[in-house]
Parts: sequence; C-alpha cells; structure tokens
Amino acid sequence: MSHVTDQPDTGRKLTGHHVLAIFVIGFGLIFAVNFFMAYRAVSTFPGMEVSSSYADSQSFDLRRDAQEALGWQASVITPGDGTLVLHLLDRDGALVAPAELTALLTRPTNQREDQTLVLRRENGAFVAPVALSDGQWRLRLTGVARDGTEYRHNITFRYAK
Repeated sequence: MSHVTDQPDTGRKLTGHHVLAIFVIGFGLIFAVNFFMAYRAVSTFPGMEVSSSYADSQSFDLRRDAQEALGWQASVITPGDGTLVLHLLDRDGALVAPAELTALLTRPTNQREDQTLVLRRENGAFVAPVALSDGQWRLRLTGVARDGTEYRHNITFRYAK
C-alpha cells in the first residue's frame, strides 16, 4: 500500500535531535525563569520580623491584652502633598500623647524605600514628610504609653497619585 500526500516534500524532517533540542530549550527556559524569580524573591525580601519567634510568642497574649486596654485607634491619610497624616486617638477621640513613638514606613516586600518618619503634632494629628511612590505601603508604629505599656501597630495602605 502506498502513501500519497497532497503536500510537497520540503526536505525538512523532524528528527530525534530536533525533538531533543525543543525539550532542552523549553525546559531550560522554564528553569531559568524559575531561578530568576527565586533569586529576586530572596534578594528583595528582608525576611526577619523578630529575632526569635518562640521567645516573642511567650509574652504575646500579655502584650496584646495590655495594648488593647489602651484603646488606641490608629489610621493613616496620604493627602498627596508629600505628607503622611497619622491619627492616633484614644477611646474618647482625643489625640494620644505617648511617652515614645517611632514610625517606620516600609514596603511589604523590600527595604529599598524604607523611611524613618519624623512625626510632629499638627491640628490633632501627627504629620510627617514622606516620599511615596504608587503601590502598597506599611506604617510600623512602635512606642510606649505614659503608663509604660508597649505599643506596636502596623497599618498597611495603598498609595496612588
């Protein structure tokens, strides 16, 4: 039985070497992209939140209960004029005057744009100059209340010009 085709013979045939080359190039590309993405993930993420998760967890409930007893509510506004406005209020809506308060503005996935903010009181809020680009941000507040209670709070927000 003879085989008849309507297509002309171009002289090109798919050989085992061609198939091997296609597989090597295809999987090589997949591996290269995966290694690149893994490198970028590891090289840009700071990784450590606390030095010892176990030690930090031993007093977590006590610290959380003490902090919740303060009744502080924190919120952030970014009006787009190069400032960040932090409202830190007590249960009665009055501005909180902590003994200490530091604010670190970070990106959730890298440290390149981290900014330690210099907070000043202005019109019932804390205000700080900032340099924000579009995207996700995290404001890390740490401080101490006048009664000695530790205060930690993270506020994640999105900024768009």
